[in-house]
Amino acid sequence: MKISLLASAESLVSRAAHALQHHPRHITALLALMMLGGGGGAFAVASLDPEPSTVVVRQVLEEVTPLPVHEQISELDAHSFRLFRSEVARASDTVESLLARLGIDDPQAASFLRTDPMFRTQLLGRAGRTVTAEASDAHALQKLSVRWTPEDNGTFKRLVIERTPQGQFASRVETAPLAAATRMGSATVRTSLFAAADDARVPDGVVGQIVEIFSSDIDFHHSLHRGDRFNVVYEVLEADGEPMRTGRILSAEFMNKGKLHQALWFQEPGHKGGYYSMDGKSLNTSYLASPMEFSRVTSGFAMRFHPVLHRWKAHLGVDYGAATGTPVRTVGDGVVEFAGEQNGFGNVVIVKHSNTDQTFYAHLSRMDVQPGQSVRQGQNIGAVGATGWATGPHLHFEFRVNGTHQDPVEMARRSDAQPLSASARPEFDRVSRSMRAQLAAAASATVLASAE
Repeated sequence: MKISLLASAESLVSRAAHALQHHPRHITALLALMMLGGGGGAFAVASLDPEPSTVVVRQVLEEVTPLPVHEQISELDAHSFRLFRSEVARASDTVESLLARLGIDDPQAASFLRTDPMFRTQLLGRAGRTVTAEASDAHALQKLSVRWTPEDNGTFKRLVIERTPQGQFASRVETAPLAAATRMGSATVRTSLFAAADDARVPDGVVGQIVEIFSSDIDFHHSLHRGDRFNVVYEVLEADGEPMRTGRILSAEFMNKGKLHQALWFQEPGHKGGYYSMDGKSLNTSYLASPMEFSRVTSGFAMRFHPVLHRWKAHLGVDYGAATGTPVRTVGDGVVEFAGEQNGFGNVVIVKHSNTDQTFYAHLSRMDVQPGQSVRQGQNIGAVGATGWATGPHLHFEFRVNGTHQDPVEMARRSDAQPLSASARPEFDRVSRSMRAQLAAAASATVLASAE
């Protein structure tokens, strides 16, 4: 009898080991189901009566014959699982390399993707686009989707490639609205502004907006100090819950050398929106402080990208050293008065902003505008170069008022914005209180995260 029981036990163990070796996923699922079932039963008994001492307990013994292991595995085979995974497309991706990173092993899907024109044009070679795949437990592709924003019109495109009920693949492109979500960020500058933003996972686009908002009060090229900090509340435009691009900053504050600068976005009904201090003073200026965007190259404490000595030189201009091809933008609205070659200045663009104000951009490697063309503040008009008598790539910039050279930083502090109306003041005060609370929350969240 003992020999028979021992033989049966050995046989059962051998079959179980064989099943575990060849069907590990099914055995794991079976054990999970048994554990869940046991846990659920225990919870049901324990919750029947709030007074356990009053419950009559009886012991019941019953012989149970389980199904053979192979029959249990067969039952599990009737159930399927779905696997989900996302990857970011690379410029060097092929169909095979992308599917491999997504965990897809499906020759039929690979064959379809190699010939699908939308997949090839909207994904292959498009670095940075997020791809989401849904696969069966056998790693066969069921659905693949890619999202992108072709235009700044509040919508996004969605490419969907899906297996049909007939087992074939079909692709379609859908258009859907972007959804705005609010996010907060806070960072302290230790080595550079962008390094601080990276640590706080604040997008570069938000950093650029912070610089533009406060550039008339803070010299970001030279006056950043270790320990400077910022808090920001900003919009993110999402597609199916996936961030596609950053939106507008809603409020921000920057502590520079112990002085706090604050701003919030507000749009009075019937007026153009803009940034204001928390007490309602407009921060909108007629001119940008710099004809070149603040970038990662310029965010350290030992920058080369700056006006020489940050003061006027004998030639009455300001020089910005930068790589050839770096975009140059007009600092204000205006009309292109001149675009061409001018002696030692090489390629030059001159923009007339008013009857008195004029800006001058020299040594350009290329000019992107024509005489008589209207331009908007921040519009690219050319690129840094070394034309004319330049000894190296840089931008020579001048600001003239009635023919007299002026400091561009001082000109950037001029504002022609209209003050808030009395009727808009109550709503502005409400928004201001809300933004103060959100900025405080952003700062508090950073303090808590640092303490953990």
